[in-house]
Amino acid sequence: MRIIMLGAPGSGKGTQAKLLEDAYRIPQISTGDLLRDALASGSPLGLKAKAAMDAGQLVSDEIVLGIIRERIRQPDAKKGFILDGFPRNTAQAEALTRMLVSLGQPLDAALLMDVDMEVLVQRLSGRLTCPDCGSVFNNYTSPPKLEGQCDNCGGANLYQRADDNEETVFNRLRVYETQTQPLIDFYRTMEKLHTVDAFGSVDQIRKRIQKALKVVERTRKVREAARKAAARKAASAKPVVKAAPKKAEKKVAKTVAKKAAKEGAKKVAKKSVVKKAAPKKAAKKKVVKKAAKKVAKKTASKKTSKKVVAKKAVKKKVIKKAAEKVAKRPAKEAPSRKVAKKVAKKAARKKVVKKAAKKKASKKAGRRR
Repeated sequence: MRIIMLGAPGSGKGTQAKLLEDAYRIPQISTGDLLRDALASGSPLGLKAKAAMDAGQLVSDEIVLGIIRERIRQPDAKKGFILDGFPRNTAQAEALTRMLVSLGQPLDAALLMDVDMEVLVQRLSGRLTCPDCGSVFNNYTSPPKLEGQCDNCGGANLYQRADDNEETVFNRLRVYETQTQPLIDFYRTMEKLHTVDAFGSVDQIRKRIQKALKVVERTRKVREAARKAAARKAASAKPVVKAAPKKAEKKVAKTVAKKAAKEGAKKVAKKSVVKKAAPKKAAKKKVVKKAAKKVAKKTASKKTSKKVVAKKAVKKKVIKKAAEKVAKRPAKEAPSRKVAKKVAKKAARKKVVKKAAKKKASKKAGRRR
């Protein structure tokens, strides 16, 4: 569970964060404690923070985020964490969101501890803190069993912070309202905000927080199940081919190589057969062509001879008809046989020429069409 605690000073977020730490076995990460540890350890980020503080400047968001990143990467924060005291504005919230997503640890919930202003003033002005273990008590709402002594570690150094007076508390609360309201809106739009009524005993508030976090866990499980189902669908759509062992891979490679070699040999053999058969086919084609030419010539000569015979027969018929006409004429008009033959021949020739001219004309007309 990855949680951010939001709330005004004195809303009890520090107390509830420690209870959540025990319940979920995840670390509470306070930016104030982180900075102190970084300064004490002398880490590169701690030295940068020290240099800024020595110069009287605020520690930059980049340095704070770097320290939080290092803390989240530790083994005890794998299951989750509780952030207290950061972020304080929307710019920090956006940078933190990007960082958590890049680490694969997106935020689950932002818990807002909602308390009336009057109650907050009472809590802050009566607050007591243990410097040894960090436990917090209140003279009005949850005083220690023994006055001035910590119930948890037995330390007798409980103290009240200098800024825990009514005037300072009012000013701090006004600043919180103006600065933190946009941050609340930011997490509301992300659907991560869960408002908890922080009025009542510590145990009552703890139960309300647990109820809110149960809702968060249910929604997270539903989303996770949906994500896994989508991943399964995607995996089933694309068949996964399992990698074969090395020996099996070698066998497969050998069989494939053998098949390829056989196929290659067959192809080569076919090519050689085709090459050998090519000249034979060419020779056959030549013979066939010659034979076809001879047949064509014969048929052409036959056709011409038939035409000549037909023409001669026509001539003979024409001559006979002409001779018959001459014979039928009267004796006075009848010329001699020789003259008659000549006349018949001329008439026959004219008829033949006319028929030939008609045929040519009809052929030309057919071509034009």
